[in-house]
Amino acid sequence: MKTRHKAREIALQTLYAMDFNGQLDAGHIPQAFSGVDEKEYESMEDEVKLFARYLVNGTIENLEEIDQLIGQYSLNRPVERIDVVDRNILRLSVFCFLYDKEIHPNIVIDEAVKLSQEFSTDVTYKFINGILDTMSKKLPLAFSKRGSGKEEEVQK
Repeated sequence: MKTRHKAREIALQTLYAMDFNGQLDAGHIPQAFSGVDEKEYESMEDEVKLFARYLVNGTIENLEEIDQLIGQYSLNRPVERIDVVDRNILRLSVFCFLYDKEIHPNIVIDEAVKLSQEFSTDVTYKFINGILDTMSKKLPLAFSKRGSGKEEEVQK
């Protein structure tokens, strides 16, 4: 499994658990990742740990702005009515859109779709893809001077 994809999975699981428990704020960022036991954590590559922590912390630190942007593009569903898994996939993705200049928007969208297919229902990937694709087209200035579209991935 690719290192960055594994980190996204871990970040999604952690954000999901925090959101589900009503603890999605900076005061409740866990030291450990949700769904990862001590043995698994110890065997995890440092890059996975660092990137997952970056995604969790960055998403939570910018949650208000991220949710506002999702709300602008999710016209038929307010953010709080989006399924918990899908909402946190969108949050991770929007965080990357806004703050990670190294990852091309097409890769962000592709990874979001993969996470949705792995962790959500069969049809929600279309909802996620639609919101993120529209967002990437309507916010072109935010995506100028981005990475080449080739995210460095390390095979695990």
